[in-house]
Amino acid sequence: MTTFTALHRALGLPPSPITSKLLDAAVEAGVAETDDLDWKRELPQTKGLADTDLPKDIAAMANSGGGIIVYGAAERQKCAAERVNVDVFTEGQERTLRAAAYSAIVPPVMNLKIHRLDESEPRAVVIEVPPSAEGPHLILKNQYFGAPLRNDADTEWMKERQIEHAYRARFEERRHSAQALAALYDEAAVGRGEDRAWLIAAARPRMPFVGKSMDRSDASQLIQRAFSVVQNWISGQAPHPMMETSWPSPRPGLRRWTVSSDGSRRSWQDTQVGLLHDGSVLLTTSLGGAPGRSMDDLMEPHQITGSLIELGVADHMALVWSVAEHYGLDEYDVCVGIEWGGSELLEFWTSDNTNFLTGDLGTPVHRYTPVEITASPKTTVQDFHAQVYELVQLCINQGGLSRLRLMHEPAPQQ
Repeated sequence: MTTFTALHRALGLPPSPITSKLLDAAVEAGVAETDDLDWKRELPQTKGLADTDLPKDIAAMANSGGGIIVYGAAERQKCAAERVNVDVFTEGQERTLRAAAYSAIVPPVMNLKIHRLDESEPRAVVIEVPPSAEGPHLILKNQYFGAPLRNDADTEWMKERQIEHAYRARFEERRHSAQALAALYDEAAVGRGEDRAWLIAAARPRMPFVGKSMDRSDASQLIQRAFSVVQNWISGQAPHPMMETSWPSPRPGLRRWTVSSDGSRRSWQDTQVGLLHDGSVLLTTSLGGAPGRSMDDLMEPHQITGSLIELGVADHMALVWSVAEHYGLDEYDVCVGIEWGGSELLEFWTSDNTNFLTGDLGTPVHRYTPVEITASPKTTVQDFHAQVYELVQLCINQGGLSRLRLMHEPAPQQ
C-alpha cells in the first residue's frame, strides 16, 4: 500500500509502501522522533490493551494531525538506534488493537492502517494514524478524561484552552464541509432541471485527499470497478447511468476526470460523472422523459420512475466506494437531490425491473428536498450496501414510494 509518512519525509523519499528496507534506512540515518513519528521497542500486551499506553499514543497522534507509531526500533536520545525483533502480530491481535482504538478513545479513532513487516526478521509493526476532523480525542485515565497531544517527541496533556480550540476547530471544519458539499452540489446542478427532472448526486470526503492525482487509466478503471460493485446490489435489465457514458475514455476537467453520454446510446438518457482529484464524486443523470410503458412511449419531463433514482444513487455510491478504496479515504458527506424548474408537480411512478411503468403513482411534490447523509465507504462492499440501501430508501420515500424495485435488500448484520 503506497503511502507518505514521516519516514519518507525524513529520508527525502516519494510515496511508497512501508517496508523493512524503509525502516532499515530510517534506523541507519538515525531519524529522530517528531510529533508525527514515535519509535517503540516492543508491542504492548494484548491482555488489558485498553489500559496500556496504546490508546493515549493513538489519540495523541490523531490530535496532532496524524502520524505513525513504529514498534520494533530502539531509540537513543529520541533517535532510532537499532531494529528490535517484535513478537508475531496475529490477525486476532490486530482486531483487539482496533477495538481498543474504538472503545477506549472518545470519539473513536477509525481507519488505522496497520503494516505487519514480518516477511523476515527483525519483525516490526507500523500503525499509521490518519489525520482526524473529530478532535479532540479523549481517553479515560484514572476516572478522568484527558486529551493527549504530541509535542515534538513527547506526549503531553492538552490544557483547557487547547481543548477549547480543538472543539472550535471541529465545529468550524463541519461548517466548512457543509459549505463545500453545498458548493459541489450547486456546481453540478447548474443548468439542470430546466428541460426535465435531473438527479444530482455529490459526495465529498471529510478529509480530502492530498497527493498524486489519478491519471486517465485510473479514472477508467475506477468506473469499471464501480460497475462491478453495483452489480452486487442491483438486479434487472434497466440501464445503469454510468455505463451509458464514454467511460473508457475519460476527459480532463478542472481538477478532475469526467465522462458523459456521447449521444451514441440512449437518446433519452443524459449522464455526466466527475471524479475529482481530492476524492469527491459527482453524478448527474436525467430522470424525466424516460420510456414509460415502451421504448416509444416517453414520459413527460416532470414524470420520473423510482427505478431510475435507485440506479442513479447506486451508481454514484458505487463510484464513492471505488474512489475511497483507491485513495484510502473514509467518511464522505453525501447530498442527493432532484432538480426540476417547471410549473408541474414532480410525479414519482413505480416501474418493473426493466424500468417500464407498472401504473402506480406516488405522491407528487412541488419541490424535492436534497437528502444528506454521512457515509463510511472504508468497509466491505456488503457492509456498504446497507448504507446505500438506506440512502436509496430515503430518496424514493420523499416521492411517496416505499418499495425498492431493483436494489437487493442487504443481508442482516451478523
